[in-house]
Amino acid sequence: MKKLLLASALSVVSAHAASAEIRVGILHSLTGTMAISETTLRDVMLMLIEQQNAAGGLLGQEIVPVVVDPASDWPLFAERARELLTVHDVDVIFGCWTSVSRKSVLPVIEELNGLMFYPVQYEGEESSRNVFYTGAAPNQQAIPAVDYYLEELGVEVFALLGTDYVYPRTTNRILEQYLLDAGIPQENIFVNYTPFGHSDWSSIVADVVALGEGGQQVGVISTINGDANVGFYAELAAQGVSADDIPVVAFSVGEEELAGFDTAPLAGHLAAWNYFMSADTPENEAFIEAWHAFIGDENRPTNDPMEAHYIGFNMWVQAVEAAGTTDVDAVREAMYGIQVPNLTGGVAEMLPNHHLTKPVLIGEIRADGQFDIISQTDPVPGDAWTDYLAESAVLESDWPGLGCGMYNTETQSCVQIQSNY
Repeated sequence: MKKLLLASALSVVSAHAASAEIRVGILHSLTGTMAISETTLRDVMLMLIEQQNAAGGLLGQEIVPVVVDPASDWPLFAERARELLTVHDVDVIFGCWTSVSRKSVLPVIEELNGLMFYPVQYEGEESSRNVFYTGAAPNQQAIPAVDYYLEELGVEVFALLGTDYVYPRTTNRILEQYLLDAGIPQENIFVNYTPFGHSDWSSIVADVVALGEGGQQVGVISTINGDANVGFYAELAAQGVSADDIPVVAFSVGEEELAGFDTAPLAGHLAAWNYFMSADTPENEAFIEAWHAFIGDENRPTNDPMEAHYIGFNMWVQAVEAAGTTDVDAVREAMYGIQVPNLTGGVAEMLPNHHLTKPVLIGEIRADGQFDIISQTDPVPGDAWTDYLAESAVLESDWPGLGCGMYNTETQSCVQIQSNY
């Protein structure tokens, strides 16, 4: 039944969008290499909008979803964002997964003064007045994961494996410096990048295995994205690499991606997120129950970016209600300091740098494709500019106070052009 509702929701978007006063753009890949991750984000947005409409809508009006498919094509993200803002006249956009897609969209939404909520962990080094970042910054995922390797697992040699685009490259640049500062020698840091959709992992996994020939403990930090993960984990199993031999901690593999794996050989490998489906809280139980009822499939998992959309959407609704309008400038001003419950038992707060407070969770893969939560922190404020790169350590983002996302504390000047703020 819910599958029919999903199809119906998509089919009526164009007809309703022409007359609706409140329109929400959904900008996620439904085809291509990133569909494995992004389709669920389209679905959860449709659920959240349906729930809000059932509760009376927003400002007394129905919310209408406007769904487009950028098809894992990075330039097409920009075209589809422009279409949402100029043709469909949406009031807000929830979208993107990869940083390259977000970077493609940025000039469009800044030019047109659109508003986007971005729900995925990313490399930081950015703060746009037109984006609220509801996924993790590096200090809320990557850095704590490395700390866990150093402090709990005694990892001495690090293999940084990533897909070849901005998020892995920037994150690994931060992690390299962090590891060097922690006393890990450069020769103990192995970095490798592969293209989207990469499938032949035999030589790369063999190279990683060879890193431990001297008896040192090797650990993999994975920023591999999309369906390339299928081949990577399959090759680990094929070469007999277990988590006891070489643990892998992934930043882009969650419950949705694992649903396509034989997860038994992956038991014990790790992921770092801010949410896992296995979180034992009343809020999460209610969210999962609503999700399964909506999607009509008890086997469909929830995951971290879904929680980020849940938080972002609820914050946007609160801000619109507080502002009494969907006007982007008014909603932006109302966003600062808004708090909503997260799904792990805490509270998310929107900060002046457009990032959230988020707990950091380390999860261990179980044979059933779920995660045992083995480490959880108190909420950590997201840092737009890392402290571990010299050029970024002097930068501060403070939109309501300074009107700037890139304020240089040494020169006491905004090095980012601000307009219409």
